[in-house]
Order: sequence, then structure tokens, then C-alpha cells
Amino acid sequence: MILLQELVSDTETFQWFDKVSFKFLSRFLVDIVAVFILVRFIYFRHYRRTDLFLTFFGFNIIIFLITYLLNKVEMSMGAAFGLFAVFSMLRYRTENISAKDMTYLFFSIALGLITAISKGSWDDLGIMCLILLGLTALLEGGWLMKKENTKIITYDKIQLITPERREELLLDLKQRTGLNIHRVNIQEIDFLKDATQITIFYYEN
Repeated sequence: MILLQELVSDTETFQWFDKVSFKFLSRFLVDIVAVFILVRFIYFRHYRRTDLFLTFFGFNIIIFLITYLLNKVEMSMGAAFGLFAVFSMLRYRTENISAKDMTYLFFSIALGLITAISKGSWDDLGIMCLILLGLTALLEGGWLMKKENTKIITYDKIQLITPERREELLLDLKQRTGLNIHRVNIQEIDFLKDATQITIFYYEN
């Protein structure tokens, strides 16, 4: 009789563990697939950088695990978004992160948060992630508007920075850089070195 009770108890425990494991693993799988698509097929395709892969995946996994575990104690939605805000405001002190990189970091954190606390099933989570990824790909692909890139360069022909010679400046920059530059913004002028810092705006060929 005691052996039978222990067997039933073990069976119930196994069923409970199996149910919890499936819920956790299904959500975690959706999260990992979504952030992989975001980083590998959207971010890397446009910026060709791999140095932030660990950052994107690390923040995503950390926010997913913490939020999922805290959600077990009935964490409120406000507390979840408070945790999300804390993580999204973190900055590295050793290296500046561009606005676009911070945006992708924000997206990776958002995916972890959505998949951890959403009340829907795994297919509902997949649809929400697909919507977010689709909108990101649409905006990055330049289908809604022509994608404009920027670079900051040090320019030596300081005599061309006057407004009346702007066309000559653009032509010289196009010839020297090979980029389709359509406008510039003068940042700094150093008359001692006869040089200036210019932000160039160009469209991808």
C-alpha cells in the first residue's frame, strides 16, 4: 500500500514536472528562435557586426529567465515592465553603444519579456514575435522609405565648406568616397589644421 502511494505520488510529480518543463521549454524555444532571427538575419545582414551578439543573446536570456521565475510568484505586469526598464537603461561604461545597437538591444530584451510573461500559448507567442520581427525587417529593408546612412569624416578642403560652394563639396566627397552622398552637416572646424569634421548622409547603392 505504501509502495503504491509512493508510485502514485511519483507519477503526479512527474506529470507536474513534465507540464512545467514543456511550458518553459516551449516559451524558451520561441524566444531563442525569435532573437536568433533578429540578430542573425536582420541585424547582421545590415550591419555585419558580430561583437554584440553576446550582448543581445545575454540580455535576452537573462531577462527571460528572471522574468519567468519571478512570474511564478505572481509578479505584477507593472513590476515586470519596471524590471524591463532597468535592463533597457543599462549602458556599458567601457564602450559607447550607438542608437541603433541600443534599439536592437531593446528589441532583444522585449522578446525575452514578451515570451516570459505573456498569458498566451506558444503559437500566440510565435505570432507576436513574428509581428515584431516583420516590422523590424520592413523598417530596416528600406521598403517604406529610402534607407539613409551616416558617417563622420575629417575633411581637409576647408575652403569648400561655405554654403555657396556646397555643390562642389558634395561632388568632391562623392568622388573621393564613392558614396551616393546627398547632404552633409558641418560638425567642427579647425582653422589651425585646416580641417573640419563633417557628417555625410548617403543612400546605399
